[in-house]
Amino acid sequence: MIECAQLRLGSGLTAITGETGAGKTVLAHALDLLLGGRPRAGIVRPGASEAYVEGVFRPPPGLLDDPELADLRERLPDGDELVVARRVGAEGRTRAFVQGRSASAADLRELGSRLLVFYGQHEHRRLTLGAAQLAALDSFCGSEHADVDAEFVACHARVGRLRRQLDDLRARAGARERDLDLLAFELAEIDALGPSAGEREQLAGERERLRRVDALRAAAGTCAETLAPDAAEAIAVAGLLAEAERAVAAVAGVDPALDTLAGRLSALAIEADDAGAELRAYATGLEGDPQRLGQVEERLEAYERLERKHGGSVEAILAHGERCRAERERLEQAEVLLERAQADLVAAGAEEDALAATLSATRAAAAPRLAERMRTELAELAMPGAAFEVALEPREQRGVAGDERVEFLMAPNAGVPATALRDTASGGELSRAMLALMSVTSGGGTQALVFDEVDAGIGGQTARAVGERLRALGRARQVICITHLPQIAALADAHFRIEKDGSGDLVRTGVEELEGAGVVAELCRMLGADVADAGARRHAEELLAAA
Repeated sequence: MIECAQLRLGSGLTAITGETGAGKTVLAHALDLLLGGRPRAGIVRPGASEAYVEGVFRPPPGLLDDPELADLRERLPDGDELVVARRVGAEGRTRAFVQGRSASAADLRELGSRLLVFYGQHEHRRLTLGAAQLAALDSFCGSEHADVDAEFVACHARVGRLRRQLDDLRARAGARERDLDLLAFELAEIDALGPSAGEREQLAGERERLRRVDALRAAAGTCAETLAPDAAEAIAVAGLLAEAERAVAAVAGVDPALDTLAGRLSALAIEADDAGAELRAYATGLEGDPQRLGQVEERLEAYERLERKHGGSVEAILAHGERCRAERERLEQAEVLLERAQADLVAAGAEEDALAATLSATRAAAAPRLAERMRTELAELAMPGAAFEVALEPREQRGVAGDERVEFLMAPNAGVPATALRDTASGGELSRAMLALMSVTSGGGTQALVFDEVDAGIGGQTARAVGERLRALGRARQVICITHLPQIAALADAHFRIEKDGSGDLVRTGVEELEGAGVVAELCRMLGADVADAGARRHAEELLAAA
């Protein structure tokens, strides 16, 4: 386990070495965490509450001007350095930080990919994949090609959306007449009724009166007879009030209080007489009209039927009618929308064709140049007779990458026909092909490059050639190589050793920067000998002298 380690990495080529199992993989994983990778099991040492890794970068000019980093840029303070960190708890939960501010793993991936490129020990195997080969060719084509590629990807997605939209419109067009008939029927029902909340209420009251006309007539007649009966001998409320009025009139003017009450009594007598007459007229005017009742019942039934269908109220009926009219208008415009969608698809398809043709032309022009550059690079990597070709093959169907697929063909030895890279190259040859491709396609980039034992499967003079290529890359950018080969380590501008310490109860791993005799001793170990071995020491010194 690594309890605490700090590496100050400079420019040029930095070698990181150590015994198998010393912790080089943990260091590589720490870098992967800074790039937003997932934490692996065992990353937190036993007994610790968390693992923490932090990287300090000098960002290239304009790094945060990238539109994809706009949200992150707004949350970060200004500074000449960029501090990226990741914290992993013992329970597996992680937290990310940029400039001390909380961030997401996605933020680290977006930012980290612009700062550092990590090539794992099996990364060279990706070179056998068609997608990786196409990406390498596109990278070689340059920034203008990348811009066209981005436009094509966006246009290809737009064409897909328009095709789906057109298919949907066509499917809906098949049911258009049926839907229009249904809408016409429902609107005819609503329009025939012409509903309004006021009429609904008025009809309900009228129906109640018509249903109970006899009871209403009886009640009004009884009241009229009580107040002002037709028979002279009948006792009427109006007559009794008249007698009371005459009684108080006899003592009018004696007491003002009684005079006030007499006035009220007179008003009551007048009101009773008027009310009796009006009640008699009301009773006389009431007529039972079965035909009208039937009409009211029929109209209310129409209201109730539509209310049950469309939401339970007159307001709901009216709202449904408005929706039906809007949908009818939309369906009536379906053919216009269909024609417009077809026109949009034709225009987008033409743009996609033009962009795809531009991509194809650029790739076709770049393929022989890339092959020539690769043959030159492979020759410098101890493969002087290697043949390398870049074949473009048309796809059966256009994809997000365009109209063609790419196949890298290689023959490691002279006189042998070139075949697909995945079928012909050994692990060491793939490593050299990948390194050559890195030199050709991304040697001028700004990101730091990290190679984790991509030199596996090679040795001897080939290892020396690989190391020289790594050092050449280090002249233009920062290169870090986790290696087990002394030929590569001897060429490094800086050398760090990862070493286990088992002197305590718990084995700990430390990282030490080597200089002078320390470098010689480590090269001797990598040669499989002790520093006391004169031959190994001489060999190590020769490697350093040749560097």
